[in-house]
Amino acid sequence: MGGSTTDPATEYDELDTAFAETVRQIGASIGALYLLEPDGQVLGLTLLSGATAELAAPWARVAVAAPAPVADAVRQDRLVWVGSQEEMTHSYPRTAMALPYPLALAAAPVADARRWGTLLLMWPANRPAYMTGRERRYIESSCRKLARLLEEGAARGRLPAGDGGTRVVPTGAGHRSAGPALAAADFIERLPGGSCALDLEGRFTYLSSGACTLLGRDAGQLLGTRPWQSLRWLDDPAYEDRYRAAVLSREPVSFAACRPPDTWLELHLYPDASGISVRIVPSGAQPPPAPAPRRSTRTVTPTRAGQLYHVMHLAAALTEVVGVQDVIDLIADQIMPAFGAQGLVLSTADAGRLRITGHRGYPPETIERLDALPLTTTFTPAGRAMSSGIPAFFSDAEEMRRVYPDATPVSGKQAWAFLPLVISGRPVGCCILSYDEPRRFPAEERAVLTSLAGLVAQALDRARLYDTKQELAHGLQQALLPRTLPAVAGLRVAARYLPTTRGMDIGGDFYDLIRLGGTAAAAVIGDVQGHNVAAAALMGQVRTGVHAHATVGTTPDQVLAGTNQLLTDLGPDLFTSCLYAHLDLARGHATLASAGHPPPLLRFPDGTTRSVDVQPGPLLGILPDAGFPVTEIPFPPGATLLLYTDGLIETPGVDLDESVARLGRHLAQADDRDLDALIDDVLDKEVPTGQRADDIALLALHHEAK
Repeated sequence: MGGSTTDPATEYDELDTAFAETVRQIGASIGALYLLEPDGQVLGLTLLSGATAELAAPWARVAVAAPAPVADAVRQDRLVWVGSQEEMTHSYPRTAMALPYPLALAAAPVADARRWGTLLLMWPANRPAYMTGRERRYIESSCRKLARLLEEGAARGRLPAGDGGTRVVPTGAGHRSAGPALAAADFIERLPGGSCALDLEGRFTYLSSGACTLLGRDAGQLLGTRPWQSLRWLDDPAYEDRYRAAVLSREPVSFAACRPPDTWLELHLYPDASGISVRIVPSGAQPPPAPAPRRSTRTVTPTRAGQLYHVMHLAAALTEVVGVQDVIDLIADQIMPAFGAQGLVLSTADAGRLRITGHRGYPPETIERLDALPLTTTFTPAGRAMSSGIPAFFSDAEEMRRVYPDATPVSGKQAWAFLPLVISGRPVGCCILSYDEPRRFPAEERAVLTSLAGLVAQALDRARLYDTKQELAHGLQQALLPRTLPAVAGLRVAARYLPTTRGMDIGGDFYDLIRLGGTAAAAVIGDVQGHNVAAAALMGQVRTGVHAHATVGTTPDQVLAGTNQLLTDLGPDLFTSCLYAHLDLARGHATLASAGHPPPLLRFPDGTTRSVDVQPGPLLGILPDAGFPVTEIPFPPGATLLLYTDGLIETPGVDLDESVARLGRHLAQADDRDLDALIDDVLDKEVPTGQRADDIALLALHHEAK
């Protein structure tokens, strides 16, 4: 035998079993395992139990940066508990809008040696609104077990990727043992009214004769179908939503419906993990004041409740995108799959031409051919759709060929939706969804796509403005910070600036290195209050002032005193912390002065690391005649000095001394042979989620041993 192969389906059995056992043991009605996609920016729904993949489609992919429980759990490395719908509405309004059902949920990070994703568990709202310590410990230990199984799978080269689709895993809960089938059937037939059963996907699996009579159809016509598809009078989003409420909340749901011409029925839904039992009885109540019409006057199929929630979810997501690339990614990752499209082109109007901003599903040569066409082009409907503001739909290639004969051979697609992006009558772009096969566009779908196009237009316009501001901010920040640090004999240096992850990509943190002769240098780091253009402008003035005073040979305390006098004369109403260090490499020592800045860390050649006790003076710009005490420390060959701003160590609820001590431990463990790698290591440990509430600046200096 030359070798053997393993059935891929069996590779995941252990993971599936552990996942299903966790959901069953904790008593959750629905469980979901989200795994990080390769780029680490998106969570993909990989395993699901207690619901169908179709039902979970709006939440199949969740951005790690999204304000959602599953994202918070992995981003903040903590268990998120939401005990009620009221708490959901308060803490996660977007999730509450897409899940308007009474339920409780927990989202826990799946992590061990590395982050893998999030385990989501949901319960009916009738459970206690709090989580016990035992439940928390069980969930956390289960998440560690899942992480270990994922690591073992990765080591074997078989790993269910977060973007590999959703696999529904049965938990084994809720299944009854076989009983006397005939006796059970007789029992049901003797009950008044009718009884039927639906599976979790909403299909009829059983109907009693009484149910068939009340519903007006034979069992053979209904089994395997969904009520809203096989019974025209139940073809309404409100009724399908009752089924969704039963599946997701696991609580009984009741509603009344009119079977034409005037028979009112009460339907009572009783869900569990295996499906829904339905009791149907004639309604004894009077019909509501505005009963449903006996015959539908609509000419289109009503929108499915699932589609409505999907659209609501997409609309909410569009309100949260930031940059243009976010808009493109959202359309490609969520809107394209929602409407079954295989191709996307997003164009914007620029100087009378159609500039392609983003695309999916097209080869580069096609995009090159379509880019920069004039708005008046007859090569594609995009220009006309944008100019007129009227969407254009083409169900097949022949329909397109009659009006635009050149378009079909270029793209190779077989159906298209051209959606103009217009704001207050002003065209901002065109979104094109395309299909590999012919496709009908019902009036309902056209209406939904047109509405979504309006939301995309708003999002795109905001995103373009944001990107413009970011480019301006980035350019200003780069101009104010040193492009390169000077080379100083006997000194290795690395620096890093990271803006806050909220607001503009600009702030007041700064650093600098000033060469002072052949064997001396000055290192400076500071933090101007604020994260805006004013802070950045003042930062430039502070840096210039420090540089000017340092180069004339003044001592550290005089440098800070002179800069302080400059700021008090300017009266900027913003305060600045600053640390200045004069490095005498020949003598192997450093002289420091601080204006309210966090203490630096010194790592000795043997790896011993300590915080430098620098007595701080006041912040710059407050007291005109302030003094700044001087501290001298050894800086021998082989030592490393780390200067940083408070954005690196400040954590809500954590004592500052503890944070500095933690940073010292991280510095002691880092490899100082590569200072850029050292900074990366420190940042990964101090800010593991990448989310920063404040700017961060670091300056690492290593005295080279001769």
